[in-house]
Amino acid sequence: MSAARTALRICPLCEATCGLTLTIEDDRVTGARGNPDDVFSKGFICPKGAAFPQADADPDRLRRPLLRKNGELTEVDWQEAFDAVAEGLRPLIEEHGPAALGLVLGNPNVHTVAGALYPPLLSTVTGTRNLFTASTVDQMPKHVSSGLLFGDALAIPVPDLDHTDHLLLIGANPVESNGSLCTAPDFPGRLKALRARGGHLTVVDPRRTRTARLADRHLPIRPGTDALLLAAMAQVLFEERLTDLGALAPHVEGLTELAEAVREFTPEKAAEACEVPAETIRTLARELAAAPRAAVYGRIGSSTVAFGTLTSWLVDVLNILTGNLDRPGGALFPLSATDRAAHRPAGPGRGFALGRWSSRVSGHPEAKSELPLAALAEEIDTVTAGESGESATPVRALITVAANPVLSAPDGDRLDKALASLAFMVSVDPYLNETSRHAHVVLPPPPHSQSPHFGFAFNGLAVRNQVRYSRAAVPRPEDRLSESEILARLVLAVGGNYWTRSEDGPRRTDPAVVDDLVIAQTLGKAVADPHSPVHGRDAGELAGQLTGENGAERRLDMMLRLGPYGEGFGADPKGLTLNELLAHPHGIDLGPLSPRLPQPLRTRSGRIELLPAPLVGELDRLRSAARDTTGRMLLVGRRHLRSNNSWMHNVPALIGGTNRCTLQLHPEDAARLGVRDGSPVRVEGDGGAVVAPAELTDTMRRGVVSLPHGWGHDRPGTRLRVAASDPGVNVNQLFDGSLLDPLSGTSVLNGVPVTLSAEG
Repeated sequence: MSAARTALRICPLCEATCGLTLTIEDDRVTGARGNPDDVFSKGFICPKGAAFPQADADPDRLRRPLLRKNGELTEVDWQEAFDAVAEGLRPLIEEHGPAALGLVLGNPNVHTVAGALYPPLLSTVTGTRNLFTASTVDQMPKHVSSGLLFGDALAIPVPDLDHTDHLLLIGANPVESNGSLCTAPDFPGRLKALRARGGHLTVVDPRRTRTARLADRHLPIRPGTDALLLAAMAQVLFEERLTDLGALAPHVEGLTELAEAVREFTPEKAAEACEVPAETIRTLARELAAAPRAAVYGRIGSSTVAFGTLTSWLVDVLNILTGNLDRPGGALFPLSATDRAAHRPAGPGRGFALGRWSSRVSGHPEAKSELPLAALAEEIDTVTAGESGESATPVRALITVAANPVLSAPDGDRLDKALASLAFMVSVDPYLNETSRHAHVVLPPPPHSQSPHFGFAFNGLAVRNQVRYSRAAVPRPEDRLSESEILARLVLAVGGNYWTRSEDGPRRTDPAVVDDLVIAQTLGKAVADPHSPVHGRDAGELAGQLTGENGAERRLDMMLRLGPYGEGFGADPKGLTLNELLAHPHGIDLGPLSPRLPQPLRTRSGRIELLPAPLVGELDRLRSAARDTTGRMLLVGRRHLRSNNSWMHNVPALIGGTNRCTLQLHPEDAARLGVRDGSPVRVEGDGGAVVAPAELTDTMRRGVVSLPHGWGHDRPGTRLRVAASDPGVNVNQLFDGSLLDPLSGTSVLNGVPVTLSAEG
């Protein structure tokens, strides 16, 4: 046995991206603790990070590719697997066109280097518009509202947690989730620090969550009515002349029109629907306006509702009306080290467009080039007529990358059947799960310890500007391909470039050409851009300067050099490069968030467009929304500190404690229904019914019940032994997929009426 060693690693198990120190023995991770020298997380660790060794060594993780032969998935070598992919996918695309291919991307993609760099190329090389991601089951409303307000769907302001005096949380439980669209290691500690320095915390949530227990005020709002509450707060700000844009004033248009648009949303009208007193609503608005530095932050509980985009927009509207957007202590735009757009000068941009195309069957408009994940099943199993009367092309082939939509999308039973009908399916996944079990080829990436980590997405959402990179902590065995090579080979296969002609006949294309092509194209654009630090230089000469052990690292080096802190290929010798980052294994602190407007704005006017036309229509819909009066219970989800994705239910250390699939309900509701603690309860929705054990708790609002997301591990043909031993139920089976936020295509998963009955 070799001596134990340590290695640094950024945790990939949630959005907090905490720094870890791993203990490694014989190339096996045996321990994980927080890295006290990490410039961002400073030693913080949660149960997921502590479980890194178990997750990494899970015996159910696939080591070799699987290929379906005679109906059975069988282990094969990589060459045979990729030959089958090329032979199975490309002919279908060539015969039926790009519309025959669908792509499904799960949220683990944003936690890996390869997941950020290669999946965008898959749709590009095929031209398919059938892109489905996890965004339309959680965060797309925020992207759409940011796109409409600021012209850029990725311009998402985050609360300046370390400097604010007043924080209003809507539908967020960061003590359990560690934050969402707000990368903040030790979110609980930051909230406690806010309180300790005399700040004020208000939590709006139908559950008395662990976050709500830290608050000065908890408002148990009726689920799904957040937009009404926020619109009424905006009305109070206008009515009582409490608006004060401050330094934002030159950058905002539409203020007068907004005042008129919210004029009818009085606290009295909102109070009945929200079941929050009108005077309390007025107090919330007044306190927000009076605070020296304040921020409003809303997340999944306010996003996955019937008015998710409207609610997300109103969060930023309140920050704007009180002058707290783009102000220290308010909500600011982070500046990532790989944000090339930061070199662009302020001024009008292209703006943000919705509905540039629609889904084939139900006509759902695209948002950020994505279609609703809830529409995937019908895009596979439904034949429709085109304009000429001929059958329009359904999805016949599917690629899933780190995705399990059978559990994460509504009506998994229908999707389960639809997947079984596909002509060809490829899954890039370390597990044979409820979705990948249908694949013709399964391509397993290596475990996290054998992969690098860089927070491409999360650095752009961080509460402090910083940059960190960790290479693989453990050598990758020769019989495993890196995730980058897997995805690069997949790009070649779907793009028709898997084979290269040579004098000796066809040979398999070196996947390195994918990275070389991206580098050449990116540098070609950079040298032609008058705002770039490399304008007018030779792209080939610049490419020769790049360093790194592989194509993915060379691309990272290029992005760092061209970024806002970059060395610019010699333009700023003190700037960032990959080598500079490697020389700082604990990361580089780039300073606190600071005001950036108007530079991030990409609207056609070059200003914040406060009242975009699509949201005028949503306000009209909100005015006429009818409250459900059938007496049914309202269902909400919940997060657990030990869970983030469905596969984590296969890690023994992460399924203990409160991480259980129970139906939480208030004791008074239970007594009325004849339900005892621990007894089975049937929950019925428009999409189906499930039976789950009752958990009585007064943390639930009366009339509201809660089931967690990501369970239901009872389907045959999977290899998730720990998860299957306590499968739980799939809450998404209660939804038929027809309820969507119309602008973003996001599934309505919270505030949904359900019927309960005691079972036995």
